[in-house]
Amino acid sequence: MRKALSIAASFALAAGAAQAQEAAAAEPDAMASEMVVEFAIPEANQGIGVDDKHFYAIDNHTIAKYDKATGAKVDSWDGGDDGPVKHLDSAVLVDGKLYAAHSNYPEWPMTSSVEVFDAATLDHIDTHSFGIDRGSFTWLDFHDGAWWGGFANYNRVFERSPVAYGNKYNTQVVRFGDDWRIAEAWILPDPVLEKFEDMSNSGGSWGPDGKLYLTGHDPAEAYVMELPEAGSILKWVATVPLKNTGQGIAWDRSTPDMIYGIIRGESDADNRVTANRVVLTTQKADAAAQ
Repeated sequence: MRKALSIAASFALAAGAAQAQEAAAAEPDAMASEMVVEFAIPEANQGIGVDDKHFYAIDNHTIAKYDKATGAKVDSWDGGDDGPVKHLDSAVLVDGKLYAAHSNYPEWPMTSSVEVFDAATLDHIDTHSFGIDRGSFTWLDFHDGAWWGGFANYNRVFERSPVAYGNKYNTQVVRFGDDWRIAEAWILPDPVLEKFEDMSNSGGSWGPDGKLYLTGHDPAEAYVMELPEAGSILKWVATVPLKNTGQGIAWDRSTPDMIYGIIRGESDADNRVTANRVVLTTQKADAAAQ
């Protein structure tokens, strides 16, 4: 009996080791990065946007504009606790406007919108409502002549939803056509979704290498994705460690190898904005070139 148990235990250990090796083999190439600057920014709780002179820290219903060089606060906008803006996430700066992904997270049913602000004054100037759609809108970016974005779904259960908040396997990346109509959509590969645990995709930004960088809710890294040659599942090609805690990210288009992120602290006073310089090749590619 003991011998049988010992054999069974050995098979279990071997199977576990094999699964671990398969998981390691499934991990794509690693990229390198280094944090070059960090600022204490109370509003850095949900997301970040950046242009040539400023970064914009995003909280649920607050946007704060800061000087990139000094970290000095320039301006802010606050929609108020009782206003229509409930949960801002990632932002992107395009042609003097700040576009922010917005949802009513964690309320049920999920609704989402795009909120637009004048980057110079932070005045709220436009909105587009998706209503009840594909999930909770968490990020958007403009790339290759089109708008892109992410609709997050979660495995966590909140008060008004009797089941998982959308189911994380329904999380989607979309390309918009005219008038914010969805032209194409993709899902994320299971190994990336497992990184999110019971949360989801919080941030996304197209890099200067033509690849899409996605973040989860908490992990200090970004997942580098490509569009598939066929089918509807994005291809995970690399992972880059970042000084962040998930949430929104934004590539600095005025400094092509720089990506901004946020670190959530235990209180608003501990929140940080970080700028990370990314080596835009993988370690495997570097080794092959030597």
